Amino acid sequence: MTQTNAVPADDPRAKLDAAVIAPRPTRRYRAAAFQTYVLLASAVFVVLAVVAHTVAYFPIDLTITRAVQTYHGVPFDRLMFGLSWLGFFPQALALAVVVVVLLLFAGLRWEAMVSMFAAAGIGIGGLVKIIVYRPRPSADLVHVLRQLPSSGFPSGHVLSFTTFCGFLVFLAFTLLKPGWGRTTLLVFLMLVISLMGLSRIYEGQHWFSDVMGAYLLGSLWLTLTIKLYRWGKPRYFVHQPVAPDVPAPAAPATPSQSAARDAAR
Repeated sequence: MTQTNAVPADDPRAKLDAAVIAPRPTRRYRAAAFQTYVLLASAVFVVLAVVAHTVAYFPIDLTITRAVQTYHGVPFDRLMFGLSWLGFFPQALALAVVVVVLLLFAGLRWEAMVSMFAAAGIGIGGLVKIIVYRPRPSADLVHVLRQLPSSGFPSGHVLSFTTFCGFLVFLAFTLLKPGWGRTTLLVFLMLVISLMGLSRIYEGQHWFSDVMGAYLLGSLWLTLTIKLYRWGKPRYFVHQPVAPDVPAPAAPATPSQSAARDAAR
């Protein structure tokens, strides 16, 4: 369904579009650059998943976990616990719903719809967990805050925040005009994504390789999400209130189509 509603010049959303949304060519360039990076990062995942299926943990996993767990500062401990808590159900679901509603309220309709697709990447992680079925860290080897029964590879917390917050990073990077607000938002989101992996290692609920597998799988799903976003925006949401796009150009007619059209005249 094509959106056809025009936004009056005095509409607050039109003012928002003019004030903070970057020009369309800039948005397209940033999208291409971001997607190239994500594609390169995702290429290693399959190899890591195959190896993780046969190896319970790598020597580097044990080394990194023990090194991370040597620090026990109270602020750091609370930060790690808080981040991990945020990634459990129902907190993670509530956070996603709030963000989607805010995007809809701001007039970013297609962005809100695709952000739900980004959040659905956790389902792929659940399937990979079943296939790989790798044990989580053992309390005999490292400190484990709470033993969880599910498979360890990949980390669900890291995967969900990489896909969902990663898409928000993409939106902020491609849509917003340069400024302190954009920079602050990008730094905050990237810190949350990065520290989520550290928190899962600190609490002894995932190995380093579980976390890296989640980052890579999340990058792969994020790539698919961005492709969906870029495919659908110029086709169905060219007249949304904020950050509209130009209609996708019509595909050139093939020789057979041109011949059939000429014959019908």
